[in-house]
Amino acid sequence: MVLLVVACALMDADGRILIAQRPVGKSFSGLWEFPGGKLEEGETPEQAIVRELREEIGIEPCERCLQPFSFVSHAYAEFHLLMTLFVCRQWDGFARSKEGQAFKWVFPERFNTFNFVPADIELARELKDRFGRGRRFE
Repeated sequence: MVLLVVACALMDADGRILIAQRPVGKSFSGLWEFPGGKLEEGETPEQAIVRELREEIGIEPCERCLQPFSFVSHAYAEFHLLMTLFVCRQWDGFARSKEGQAFKWVFPERFNTFNFVPADIELARELKDRFGRGRRFE
């Protein structure tokens, strides 16, 4: 079974990206990920990430501010995950935990100090290569 999911690298004005820690009781508890989730029936990837960011962290990104960045195809034991990663630099509201997860705003060059869920490891590497060490999103 292929599971379609979306994630977002929210980038603040300083170039830091928001990462979330998986809460206790969920698979990969304690590991870090980019916020997002599963597509619901009839949703576009953009609609899904807007909904997920609203539900998980209480912000309101506009669809036109979402820029597709990359994707990952990852085989887990129970399913195969296909995840689209968007980058977003503009949203309304302030990130706050709505599902019990911890957050950190992190410069991409520091991603290697965090343990990411398996599917997010390559995406973190790509973000670090593109935006790390003084590189900025233009």
